[in-house]
Amino acid sequence: MLAPARVKYRKQMKGRMKGSALRGGTLAFGDYGLQALECGWMTQRQIEASRITIARHIKRSGKVWIRIFPDKPICKKPLETRMGHGKGAPEGWVAVIKPGRMLFEMNGVDEPTARKALTLAAAKIGIPTKIVIRKEGL
Repeated sequence: MLAPARVKYRKQMKGRMKGSALRGGTLAFGDYGLQALECGWMTQRQIEASRITIARHIKRSGKVWIRIFPDKPICKKPLETRMGHGKGAPEGWVAVIKPGRMLFEMNGVDEPTARKALTLAAAKIGIPTKIVIRKEGL
């Protein structure tokens, strides 16, 4: 699964997810893409599950790009622990998703296969998404 090799600080604050994505909102590599419509966190497990779903559906014929990376640590206190005693230990990694962010891109497959693969991948994510197709004239 995706995770940073090393980070400067082990724990981060939650932060706020307001506004839309500043970069990463256009098709940069492939002809088909999956774009987020709302903000949220996407865990490393969700990213990997979506990637596997896409790869299985296209039968590894095309190429897939993952445009997000889980670089935010999520901390959690143990179950049945009273409040206080500081912040919990890092448990996993998430990618912060803002509206307009391109999550996945693919190339080398026909349109119906790409649409079906991206629809299946969108079911693994807890964020509303839409499928984006590159225009032929551009």
